[in-house]
Amino acid sequence: MIIWVNGAFGAGKTSAARDMLDLIPASTLYEPEVFGGCLRQLLPERQLREVTDYQESPTWRRLVVETACSLLNEVGGVLIAPMTLLRQDHRDEIFGGLAARGIEVRHVLLDPGETILRERIALRRDHPDDERADDTARCWALDRIADYRQALPWLTLDAYVLPTAGLTARQTAEAVCEAVGSGAGVCGIVQTPAPRAETVAAGVLLFDDDDRVLLVDPTYKPGWEFPGGIVERGESPVRAGHREVAEELGIELTRGLELLVVDWEPPQPPGHGGLRLIFDGGRVPTADIARVLLPDAELRDWRFVTEDEAAGLLPPLRLDRLRWALRAREQGRPLNLEAGHPAQ
Repeated sequence: MIIWVNGAFGAGKTSAARDMLDLIPASTLYEPEVFGGCLRQLLPERQLREVTDYQESPTWRRLVVETACSLLNEVGGVLIAPMTLLRQDHRDEIFGGLAARGIEVRHVLLDPGETILRERIALRRDHPDDERADDTARCWALDRIADYRQALPWLTLDAYVLPTAGLTARQTAEAVCEAVGSGAGVCGIVQTPAPRAETVAAGVLLFDDDDRVLLVDPTYKPGWEFPGGIVERGESPVRAGHREVAEELGIELTRGLELLVVDWEPPQPPGHGGLRLIFDGGRVPTADIARVLLPDAELRDWRFVTEDEAAGLLPPLRLDRLRWALRAREQGRPLNLEAGHPAQ
């Protein structure tokens, strides 16, 4: 298990986490922040210039997942991770990666209130011998409060929120342990095992009467997606499409699926790639739209969007796949793609 202690800079995460070590048997402090320093040594200079925050680096997020898995294999017990995590897509990628490896996550948010946050940041001394460095660090932390406020709507829905105003670090640690012990903070992500080889996946495009396409927002990976998933052993892609739509939306498709796109996704570590098939599932009756029911452990939202609106939701490769699938639907013939573009 990992207890992810979240909160703004100055919320007291690390102090509380260190006290939690005394309260939870067989627990280990796990600080993903240390990978920021590693990246400065590992990444080429040109990539470092493009990253203003090390959490924006995909390498950092992968290191967090893989190191947690390796550490738990070696030491077992509970990892306590005091780490600010304010972007929901980063949360999805990290927690989804941990869930895919069978690691349970408890998500706790420490909330002392903005007034106390500002007071703590003003008094912070990280560089006792360098006042200029301290001033820079304090300004940076104060600037992040706006990011914290912006993240609160999804954080308060996702994490167990612990008000900590007036609590010492020890009292905060005790309150976190008590909450987690009573089952709070469970991160209910579906634990889909990470593929170990190439896979075949089937996606289904569903449309409303305005020809908008239905997208869903997974809890276990960043960006939106069309309904669908991995074709199981001994299952046909069309059957997989029907099954996934029923599982994800509660809609039983009665018509066949028309193939729009076959896309070969090349292996790109840590992914193994494989074939991605996109089918036309037709228009969804209004009555079925009204009955859409999402599995909370997998999906948090759905909506019908235009192609232009999809551009703001889908990651680049999925967007390319969608655009060519829509062109294939217009032309009435399937298209063969490689990495999201027509094969040469």
